[in-house]
Amino acid sequence: MKVIAEALQILTHALEKAASIPYARRQAEEILCDVLSCDRLSLYINSRHPLKSEEWANCQAYLARRLKGEPLAYIKGTIEFYNCLIHVNPSVLIPRQETEILVDKIVHILSKEDLRGKTLWDVCCGSGCIGIALKKRFPLLQVVLADQSKEALELASYNANENKEDVVCLQGDLLTPFQGQKTHFFVCNPPYISEQEFEQLDPDVREFEPKLALLGGVSGIEFYERLAKELPVYLHPHSKVWFEIGYNQGEAVQALFKSPPWKNQHLENDWAGHNRFFFLENE
Repeated sequence: MKVIAEALQILTHALEKAASIPYARRQAEEILCDVLSCDRLSLYINSRHPLKSEEWANCQAYLARRLKGEPLAYIKGTIEFYNCLIHVNPSVLIPRQETEILVDKIVHILSKEDLRGKTLWDVCCGSGCIGIALKKRFPLLQVVLADQSKEALELASYNANENKEDVVCLQGDLLTPFQGQKTHFFVCNPPYISEQEFEQLDPDVREFEPKLALLGGVSGIEFYERLAKELPVYLHPHSKVWFEIGYNQGEAVQALFKSPPWKNQHLENDWAGHNRFFFLENE
């Protein structure tokens, strides 16, 4: 019978032997925490606590899937994102820390706005993490989630329900679900990986996360090219727009929005100092 400390050592060693898996001990801790429904501190406080045979079997099942490259978030099925618990599966991208930074920047801006009767669209929503987090933070805001993928939108709707947030979900390619409508706030984290970059992605991303949500086209900026042309008619005057972009796409994306009706364009950095977000308004 394994105790927690021994199980943690075995899992860590197995993950360390797989050279492509970083932060082996932290991932071993996450496996044990999920199986035991506890936090990391409890693992060490109760390090001599024996595991039930079923619990150890579940740990080994987790480990087998992780050693095949499957991301831990998909194995667990959930991830914490900006005070929300977001369910994930291979039909959606796993929410990244960079996207939490984007939400935090948007929260700072919206905190200064009168949101009564205002609408925000989260387009290419995937799991719905951005729109749901903003709806939770600003209950007065009317939030619409949209995605081309039926499976992604079904999961986004489920996530909204699980987080007890009332949002609208629309399926369709980019702006097509919004014909004849306008919004006050627009946020989009579209596919922005180029074909060349896609081939160089880590295997756990390239082989497990949805290509539809990653690949932005040959150059990677195709979705921004479309939005620069198509988005203006969907915006109320003086609307605010936020994009997540690739770390090396700042200048190229900014150039697409340099002419009227766009104004107040500026790039924002992630914690690594890369251009990762593009904010702008319309006239």
